[in-house]
Amino acid sequence: MNMTGQSERKGIFFDVDDTLYDHLAPFRDALQAIVQPRESFPYEKAYHRMRYYSDRLSEELGGAGTAAYGDAVEDMRTRRFQLALAEFGIQLTREEADAVQRAYLGRQYEITMFDGARELLQALKDAGHLVGLITNGPADHQMNKITAMKLGDLIPQERIFVSGSVGWDKPDARIFHHVNERTGTVPEHCYYIGDSWRNDVVGALAAGWHVIWFNHRGVEPESEHEPHHVATSYEELRRMLSGLLGS
Repeated sequence: MNMTGQSERKGIFFDVDDTLYDHLAPFRDALQAIVQPRESFPYEKAYHRMRYYSDRLSEELGGAGTAAYGDAVEDMRTRRFQLALAEFGIQLTREEADAVQRAYLGRQYEITMFDGARELLQALKDAGHLVGLITNGPADHQMNKITAMKLGDLIPQERIFVSGSVGWDKPDARIFHHVNERTGTVPEHCYYIGDSWRNDVVGALAAGWHVIWFNHRGVEPESEHEPHHVATSYEELRRMLSGLLGS
């Protein structure tokens, strides 16, 4: 991929969960290990509801960078499973939800990237673009995932922004403004790629960034916001970025 010849250096930032790797896999594995739902259980729908409750409960606590979040994060992680699975007729006790959470957490460190993701990051880096990550969550937890994917050779620490360290969670536009300040970039030359409509699309648009919605699950938009581009696979994303950044 030839992406050189740009008059302005571009910033290309990625979300982590369900953008660089399949976040559904550890969720499904944890439920199968602990809950053992029926064969026809709709894992993907339940996963989306778990993500919904995770975001909602985190927002109620003020985000990953707050003291309240740190004090209540374990309870929040348990409650999101109880609330999500209750919608599908599965009532979890606190002990059962704790067991699911522990299984889910452990499997998040046994992850592999989507096909083509590492190659795209390498191509962007080789082309001289500024490549980084912006992700929500506690710093240690998210960094463990990043380490599991062996991204240290592709993305330097100073371009990894975790809400638990920064102090603002997506979709708060301030986290994107912070990234611009720390990396010397400007919104009009930055692209953000993420799967979450609320956190990634809405947040990056509010910050004035170019937004590529990585809608690999084929879900419907949740509001009237309009991402600049939509990609459903890394092959499509590679071709799209090649055209946008110059080939």
